Amino acid sequence: MGAVLGLNIPYARNMPAGLIPAALADTPEGFRIPGKHEGLVVLNDRPLNAETPAYLLNDDITPNDRLFVRNNGFPPSNVDASTWTLDIGGESVRTAKRFTLEELKSRFPKQTLQLQLECGGNGRSEYRPRARGNQWSTGAVGCPEWTGIRLRDVLEECGVQDSAVYIGYQGADRHASGDPTKSAISRGVPMAKALEDETLLAFSINGGEIPALHGAPLRLVCAGWPGSTSGKWLTRIDIRDRVHDGTKMTGKAYRVPCTPVAPGEAVDESEMCIIESMPVKSLITSIRSGTVHPVNEPIRVGGHAWAGDLEVRQVELSGDFGQTWSTCELREPPNRLAWQRFEGELTFPVEGYYEIWARATDQAGRMQPMLVPGWNPKGYLNNACHRVAVRVA
Repeated sequence: MGAVLGLNIPYARNMPAGLIPAALADTPEGFRIPGKHEGLVVLNDRPLNAETPAYLLNDDITPNDRLFVRNNGFPPSNVDASTWTLDIGGESVRTAKRFTLEELKSRFPKQTLQLQLECGGNGRSEYRPRARGNQWSTGAVGCPEWTGIRLRDVLEECGVQDSAVYIGYQGADRHASGDPTKSAISRGVPMAKALEDETLLAFSINGGEIPALHGAPLRLVCAGWPGSTSGKWLTRIDIRDRVHDGTKMTGKAYRVPCTPVAPGEAVDESEMCIIESMPVKSLITSIRSGTVHPVNEPIRVGGHAWAGDLEVRQVELSGDFGQTWSTCELREPPNRLAWQRFEGELTFPVEGYYEIWARATDQAGRMQPMLVPGWNPKGYLNNACHRVAVRVA
C-alpha cells in the first residue's frame, strides 16, 4: 500500500487487515445539478440521488446547495403552493380534516429548529457482500434549519383516539415506473415520535422556500430517524391503529435483522425489525482527504457528530489507526436533534501517509465501531469511524 500511495506509512503495523486507505477510497465525481454545488456526487439519476462529500459539509448549518438528495420516485410537476392541501385521516382520527397550506401557516404556532437528516443507507458502499441500493459513502446527511409547525398541534386539533399506534404519510411524488396507481414511498413513525416537539410539518428551509427536490411546498421532518420517515411533497397523514403498512414499510425495506447474522446470510422478512433511532456517528469536515501537512506541526481537525434521538457525549481523534485517541472539544447542540460541532488537534511525528479517524460516543455510552459494523441485507446503519487521508511532508 505504501508503494501505491508513494509514501511511507509510519503506523502500518496498526492497520487492520484488508483496510483500504482513505486516500484510495475517496474518489468523488463531480456532476452539476441545478441549484446544487458542483461537488455533489450523483449516485443515480432515475430517480435522482446525490451525496455531498464530507469536506463540503463543514458549515454548522447545512446550506441548501450542499444538502444531499434522496428520492424514491419523481418529484411532482406543476406544484402550486396557493392550492396545496393536507388531509388528516386514518382509523384513529376523531375528525378527519383538510387544511390549506395557508391555514397551516396562520393557525398554528411556528418554530424554527436546526434538525439533522440522514439516509438510513448512508455508508452502504462499505458493506461486503455488497448490498443493493444507492452506494452511499458518507455524504447522505445534513443539518439545515427548518421552519414549520409541530405535527402534534395539527393532529391534536383533529383528535387522536386512544387506539392510535402510528402515523403514515402520503406524498405527491410519482413512482419511478410511471404507474399512477403505485406509490413511490409511504412511511411513518410511532405516535410517540410523531408527537415530539421537534417533529415538524416544514414549509421553509434556511429562511427561504424549500427547493423542489427537497419536498416543496410541505414536508415532514422527523429528525434522528432514517430520512425516509421525513416524507416530502406531503398531501396526507393518517393516524393509524396499527403499524403503518405503506410502500417501503413492509418486507425488508428500512429494516435490519432483529438479531445479528453472518455476512451474506439469508434473512426471513419475519426476522427483520424496523429501523428507528439512528446510531451514533461523526464526520470530519474541515480537512479533505489528500491534504498535505508539515511534519511536527499541529493540525486542527473539525467536524460534526450526531446520535439519533440522543446527544453525543464525546468525540475522539486518532492518527495511528486507532491505537491511541485524543479527546475533542464538543459543543452542545443548538437544539435537540441537531448535530454537534467538534474540534481537536493531532501532530504527526515523521513524514509519510497517515489517516485521521473520528470516533463518537453517545450519552448512553454507545461508541462508533472502528470498522464496518454488523452486515445486513440492505446495507443500513453503517456508523464506522470516518477516515481522512493526510500526507505529511
